[in-house]
Amino acid sequence: MGLKLYLFIMTLATAACFAVFSYVAWTVNPEITNWVGFTLFYSSLFIAITGAAAIFGFVIRFIAFKRQLASRSVIEAFRQSFLFAALVIVALILLSEDLFNWANLGFLVLGLSILEFFLVSYKRA
Repeated sequence: MGLKLYLFIMTLATAACFAVFSYVAWTVNPEITNWVGFTLFYSSLFIAITGAAAIFGFVIRFIAFKRQLASRSVIEAFRQSFLFAALVIVALILLSEDLFNWANLGFLVLGLSILEFFLVSYKRA
């Protein structure tokens, strides 16, 4: 798959994910919904944020690091967008449960940073 095709498909899929998230956010009432409504809300938001951050991260990498391979930039951008989306979703869940504070946010960022350092340093034998 070429780079232009990847960007086109990823942009189209991200737009569709934002449309699904908008629909879920518009139709789900958080006061009367069960766990299915919350799962749909958070999962659609997670996928939409992952796609948008992956595209944004790749474009920034492609402009800043012109000599790096595009496939490597795509992999790094997607991995980091996945972790960023996880940060946002977990922070929103903590906020909805009144558990969001600076200590929990610090532990969350520390844990995701350790995971990122592990994923960067892990090499397959």
